[in-house]
Amino acid sequence: MRAIDTNVLVRFVTNDDAAQAAIVERLFAECQRNHEHLFISTPVICELVWVLKNGLRQSKGEIAKVIDSLVEDGLFQIEHRPLVSRALDHYRAGRADFADYLIGLLGWHAGCPGTVTFDRALKGAPGFTIL
Repeated sequence: MRAIDTNVLVRFVTNDDAAQAAIVERLFAECQRNHEHLFISTPVICELVWVLKNGLRQSKGEIAKVIDSLVEDGLFQIEHRPLVSRALDHYRAGRADFADYLIGLLGWHAGCPGTVTFDRALKGAPGFTIL
């Protein structure tokens, strides 16, 4: 298994640099042939969402579709896959950013009863207390 950085994932998802995207496609095809997974950490998922939202101005629905496709693709080993999926569900329905929901779920996973925040977009979100 190899870990991939956000910039590799961005090339794969957006094809915004044809030369680099071709390199990524070759790498992914090689991994597929060799039955080798590619590891995507939670910070990489969060950075990808940030790039898609802020850099490329994609909608929440477009972003959710991209993350869903990565989660469902057997090539990728997603760190905390179930939590990423749950955070994505909260993101679809909520007002806060994807990373905020994932932060809350990671805290819950670590045994914390909740997450304290100043982020008003999380008001009423399960597991969050607004300070």
